[in-house]
Amino acid sequence: MLLHCNASCCTSTFSLVSSSLRRQHHPDESQDTVIRRRHNARSLSLFTRHNQNLKQNKNLNESQETFVPPRHDDDDRSKLLELSLVTRRTPQFPGSIYAQSASDPDIASSLPSLRKFLGSDGDEDEGESEREMIAKALEIRRKVTKEIIKESLVRKGKFGITYATNVTDRLGEFVDHVMIEAAALKRMPEFSETRFNIRARTVIEDSNFVPLVRWLKYHEFSYNRIGKIICMSKGNLDSIRIMIEWLKTIHVKGEFIGVAFLRSGDNILQRSREELDEIVEYLESNGVRRDWMGYVVGRCPELLSFSMEEVKTRVDFFMKMGMNQNDFGTMVFDYPKILGFFSFEEMEKKISYLKEFGLSTEDVGRLLAFKPHLMGCSIEERWKPLVKYFYYLGISKQGMKRILVVKPILYCIDLEKTIAPKVRFFQDMGIPNEAIGNMLVKFPSLLTNSLYKKIRPVVIFLLTRAGVSQKDIGKVIAMDPALLGCSIGTKLEPNMRYYVSLGIRIHQLGEMIADFPMLLRYNVDILRPKYSYMRRTMIRPLQDLIEFPRFFSYSLERRIIPRHTTMVENRVNFKLRYMLACTDGEFERRVRDKVERRERFEAGLDSEDSQLLDDTISDEEVASSDSPEVEED
Repeated sequence: MLLHCNASCCTSTFSLVSSSLRRQHHPDESQDTVIRRRHNARSLSLFTRHNQNLKQNKNLNESQETFVPPRHDDDDRSKLLELSLVTRRTPQFPGSIYAQSASDPDIASSLPSLRKFLGSDGDEDEGESEREMIAKALEIRRKVTKEIIKESLVRKGKFGITYATNVTDRLGEFVDHVMIEAAALKRMPEFSETRFNIRARTVIEDSNFVPLVRWLKYHEFSYNRIGKIICMSKGNLDSIRIMIEWLKTIHVKGEFIGVAFLRSGDNILQRSREELDEIVEYLESNGVRRDWMGYVVGRCPELLSFSMEEVKTRVDFFMKMGMNQNDFGTMVFDYPKILGFFSFEEMEKKISYLKEFGLSTEDVGRLLAFKPHLMGCSIEERWKPLVKYFYYLGISKQGMKRILVVKPILYCIDLEKTIAPKVRFFQDMGIPNEAIGNMLVKFPSLLTNSLYKKIRPVVIFLLTRAGVSQKDIGKVIAMDPALLGCSIGTKLEPNMRYYVSLGIRIHQLGEMIADFPMLLRYNVDILRPKYSYMRRTMIRPLQDLIEFPRFFSYSLERRIIPRHTTMVENRVNFKLRYMLACTDGEFERRVRDKVERRERFEAGLDSEDSQLLDDTISDEEVASSDSPEVEED
């Protein structure tokens, strides 16, 4: 107890001495500022510091009207502006600097304007400073607006914070629209006393922004497209819903609704529904069916940005090429871009180039109706390099025309990635360039088949399963390139097994294929009656078929049976090659010659050697006329 009392006395004595010393050093300080230490020292120190801040702010307000910072020191000006923001003023949004409205009830307590604070002599440096400060204030208000939009999406739309952030970050123009509309609400009497946040939320609610985002997300719109579409509306969000409902009436579905918005131009939301219906009805009257319209508009939304006159001009451009409504409708459905993606100058240039192959205007029209994708190919990057490559392979202009007419898609595919590797593969097989050119002219679809999934497997099958030798494989492919387009499982394998079942060995089958590659492309159901007639009616050995595999290429009803009947009636006999590989006139002449020689032999006028000589001469004649008139089933 004694120690405690002594400590208290000492403390009091020290406080009195320190107080007297402060009064001596600061004689103008009042008695009220001297505050002795109490038990709640922390609260007391806070109160003291608050009084000091109030006094410091009061001194600053008194000196503001007269003090102008030096113009050359931007840092001091910025620091002084920051100090001015500390003073007590009318509550404003974060980013406001001073009250600018005369309707502000506390405008007298607001700080002086930025122009008065920075000076008004009109120097460029001061103007730049003003612009920087205003831009900084606008950026702060823009950030506040984005936070309000994000809050609306999270609280009222029940979106996740990540999704709301991603959407808000892509709403630049809409954020500015909300900010401007919220500022404009300040002029209305009912919103004159409200804060900026309340006005911004009111603008967002009145525009039905959150329900629209929910609706767009339900229709599988990504937040990128949601942001772009909302910015396109320029604040009129109801037009988005109206346009989407119209697109559904013409059967635009899924993600193509967003594609139609983004690629149809900025004026799509400003166009009336009557204008769009007129375009759709005109296309429908020219062959584009109603249920195709959604597919066409989804792939070529540029149509919705055209005027009615331009749409009619584009349709007439193709109609003048000899197309009818059915051709035009199917062409637009196959490649919708052909109607609205290319300029008239570009289309005219491509049509003129196609005519250089010897095609007329009507031929080009039929070609585009069959393969409209040609209009999407570049002349310099696609067509000219391909034509030069065909010349290198020895293909004439007439052959290029045939390739263009039969397989126009070849003029649309990539030369380096698709065509050149297949040509190099044929060259590695030993096929000369001239033969490769003839293959392409004869069977243009060869270049559209996959090298690793179609061509190589067929070549391997011929070498390993069908008995074709390495030296004959190039000859087989060059003679019948269509063989590379056949299916192994459904065509080549069943045919090979059928020939083996007849008693033909694999190496014999390979020789037969080398002589007549089409042997593997016939239908087995057609081969069976011909083989049965040869073996049972004609009573021919299997060796005759091995020597002349082309027997299967002739019609049973129109050639084999009539000629065999003639031979039986005249009691003559020929090998299958001499019997079938000739015209009807030549066959009749041979039969007459054979009958005459037989009659002379029977009369003893000719020897057996002379008849054998006649047969040899006949063999040479037949060999010269072996292939011209092969009749295929």
